[in-house]
Amino acid sequence: MIAPAITKSLATPVQRDYVSWSAISTYQQCPLRYYFRYIEGLEETFTSASLALGGAVHSAVEHHFNELMVGNPAPDHDTLLNAFWDGWRSRAETAAIQLGKGEDLDSIGKTADRVIAAFRASEFAQPQGRILGVEEELRSPLIPGLPDILGRIDLIVETDEALKIIDLKTARTRWSTEQAERSGEQLMLYAALAKDLVPGKPIQLEFAVVTKTASPVVETLPVAWDQRRIDRTQRVMAKVWSAIEAGSFFPAPSPTACPTCPFRTECEAWQG
Repeated sequence: MIAPAITKSLATPVQRDYVSWSAISTYQQCPLRYYFRYIEGLEETFTSASLALGGAVHSAVEHHFNELMVGNPAPDHDTLLNAFWDGWRSRAETAAIQLGKGEDLDSIGKTADRVIAAFRASEFAQPQGRILGVEEELRSPLIPGLPDILGRIDLIVETDEALKIIDLKTARTRWSTEQAERSGEQLMLYAALAKDLVPGKPIQLEFAVVTKTASPVVETLPVAWDQRRIDRTQRVMAKVWSAIEAGSFFPAPSPTACPTCPFRTECEAWQG
């Protein structure tokens, strides 16, 4: 079942003078999907309910921390639920939302209600220290030969001891500490972008993981600062960019990714 959405025509490809972690990750997952999205500029005609729900949770959390950052009280449950639905509707205006088996707007609403309650009750919702940025964009020419690197950091908090860089994830199951460490390259890149925000202060990296289950859990999981991993991440991005510049685009069939790819029709018609 696909929730109604406003249909939009194909957009003119946007010429960008920057590259993001999400773009590089898209190429790593499927070079042809990168081509359709970032070279051809095709719009994604649908998105999964899971991604839409995660994005709407981000909208509610962003509203919460924006209020705290300007010195206002924490928003109540209904206010955050309204922010969630605003985020959901915003996504439905740009791409149809593909609901899964057994999903409908009522079940989505119940999940949102539980997730927001768990978030408001969590320690993550009341960070210790001063909030410096929410959905903060940082940009820098980090890597020779590449355009500027652009990062969008969910939450930046300064404490007496450190500068905290926090990325919010929504997941179907709880993350382990090992999974957080294995997923740390994105945070490593953000650390490189944020290193001069508060000169001389150590940087701490964390994932805040919200599980979208019957009993949601909100956990913060640290990722160890590792300059070698930062250097490696930048070298990998340079390699990926070289492949993009060389026009190396091809499909990467996946039994998990292909069914939810919005470019399946274009992929099937592609002849190389």
